[in-house]
Amino acid sequence: MTRLKVLIVDDEDLARLRMRSLLADCTVPAAEVAGEAGSAAEALHWLASNSADLVLLDVNMPGLDGLQLAERLRAAAYPPKIVFVTAHATHALKAFEIDAVDYLTKPVRRARLQEALVRAAQRLDRPVVVAPPVATAVPAEQPVLVVSDRGRVQRVPVADILYLKAELKYVTLRTPAHAYVLDDSLSDLEQRLGDVMLRIHRNALVARTAVTKLERRAPSDGGGGDGDAEGWAVQVGATQEWLAVSRRQLTQVRELLAEDGV
Repeated sequence: MTRLKVLIVDDEDLARLRMRSLLADCTVPAAEVAGEAGSAAEALHWLASNSADLVLLDVNMPGLDGLQLAERLRAAAYPPKIVFVTAHATHALKAFEIDAVDYLTKPVRRARLQEALVRAAQRLDRPVVVAPPVATAVPAEQPVLVVSDRGRVQRVPVADILYLKAELKYVTLRTPAHAYVLDDSLSDLEQRLGDVMLRIHRNALVARTAVTKLERRAPSDGGGGDGDAEGWAVQVGATQEWLAVSRRQLTQVRELLAEDGV
């Protein structure tokens, strides 16, 4: 199947970068970023000399907003399909009146984006076929997490991840050798990684295999703080760091260590 040519329209640089990263993870159907625009005016200028199968379109932008841009695109001889991407769900009804393919709310999950791409391909009369696995002697590729680290797209092996911690507007991803600063949300990363990670606090996830100790610690050593269980904290083996455990998550941490015989 031919790749879907996608135009990303969003006034936030990081939002466009994150969408590009998510699209790189989507395979059925596969999509390629044909262009990017930071405003409706830039999008119209780009489309005047280029074509796209699909526009991933933010709603709230300065100047002409996403809904107004979509109305203009409908008048084109060969209009691209539209998927709205926004932090608010208040315009969903209007979006579907414009005949949008889908309406995604931020932070966008890869699975939801994949569904939207499938719908777009179907609207374009392009069959979506999942190829059967081919027998091979080559070992399976190591799972990776595609993230945006300060404007650079990185592929981090899932097995290397020790913990993720939300701080202010960013999330720190720690491996034994490096710390990445991500613009992804902690809840989105938790869903993408699944059972590999254990939530120990509202602002922290730890790899199940990285937890080596659970102890009472003074607040300055990682315990204490908002909602922490009497100063309890876990130690991350590879770095010897201590991370606070909330009262709500303390039982799960104890159960994990009991399973591992720690």
